[in-house]
Amino acid sequence: MKLAIVSDLHIGYERFEEDAYKQACEALIAAAEEADAILVPGDVFDKRSPKPDVIAQAINIFRDISKKKWRARITQFNSSAGSKSYTDIPVIAIPGTHERVAEGKDNVLKLLALAGLIVDASESQVVIELDGEKVAVFGLGGVSEERVREVLQRLDPKPMDGAFNVFMMHQSVYELLPFGEDIIKYADLPKGFDLYINGHIHNRIEAMVHGKKFLIPGSTVLTQLKDGEQDPKGLILFDTKKYTHEFRPINSRKFIVIDIKIDDASPKLVTKHCEDEIEKVIARHKDRPIIRIKLQGSIASGFTSIDMPLRSIVSKYSQKAIVEIDSSKLKSANWGDGIKGLQEGETGGMTIKELGMTTFVSKLKDGKLDSGFDARRLFEILSSDQNREKTLKSALEMLEEFGEKGSG
Repeated sequence: MKLAIVSDLHIGYERFEEDAYKQACEALIAAAEEADAILVPGDVFDKRSPKPDVIAQAINIFRDISKKKWRARITQFNSSAGSKSYTDIPVIAIPGTHERVAEGKDNVLKLLALAGLIVDASESQVVIELDGEKVAVFGLGGVSEERVREVLQRLDPKPMDGAFNVFMMHQSVYELLPFGEDIIKYADLPKGFDLYINGHIHNRIEAMVHGKKFLIPGSTVLTQLKDGEQDPKGLILFDTKKYTHEFRPINSRKFIVIDIKIDDASPKLVTKHCEDEIEKVIARHKDRPIIRIKLQGSIASGFTSIDMPLRSIVSKYSQKAIVEIDSSKLKSANWGDGIKGLQEGETGGMTIKELGMTTFVSKLKDGKLDSGFDARRLFEILSSDQNREKTLKSALEMLEEFGEKGSG
């Protein structure tokens, strides 16, 4: 059986709303034409509560692909969440983090499921059959990082005997995003599945988990202007019998990141370097590319970052390109003196901490919390070097003590 994996459509993404819709259309139509079933591991929508016209966009797309004469059909649906399947068309999705709502509430993906346009496989096992072959898909919708291990333990996903088993989720993975111990690792994923697929991460990833393929197709639309997002957008086609996969690109707006290093830069020099690079890109790409320029170096003496004509550059090319200029690493020639001035001159000789304390006390007085309350002591507690838990405990004890005095 051929499975198309299409993820993170982000329909309704406001910055590039037209791109999101067109590229979701192209990816899903290509998937329907080439595959026997479509798997969508999360973030069909960009917002938890999308506008009606955005929901209509998604309905139009999924209604069109539902008209295909699908030979593969869903024959079983087993849900631990009490969900139901309203179609046997093999278009299977799970909610992502952008669609996550409070426990007990229905997410927007449920609307598409109730309309019979998709099957919501969150916390469910869905079985697809074609010519005697079975593919069993277990879905885990996006959950918070601190709960994911507990949810996996509760669900205890198991592969189905006699089927090709797919585990589909929408989560961060520590080996790819090592930002905290709460994030699950490859080893935490359930064993025994033939294929692991994931959404959430917007660039394409191919790895191995428990000796089997772990695939992330990436998003179909650009949502973050950063390094690593320049790769083509598209979908993955996976063949269960050959155990092979291939990436199929779609037409997507080009994204180019340019690093420009300039020392002793005047506004005129910055303008020239930026415009030269932009001209090169738009000469190669006529589809209004997205260009992110990262400026590094130092500004000439007598100028500051405010003097740099970045907005005028962006405006000049707005019809031919979408330009973003990052000047956060462009420093003034006398930036060290500026810090010293902030500490000593402009603050009247006060240190940064003294300035912070004065501002803090003033704000508490504005809030009418000055009568008998030692605001400076609270500031010292909050700015201490002790760990967060001890800081909060000390601050709460002080507030409780003041409250008891006030009520006494």
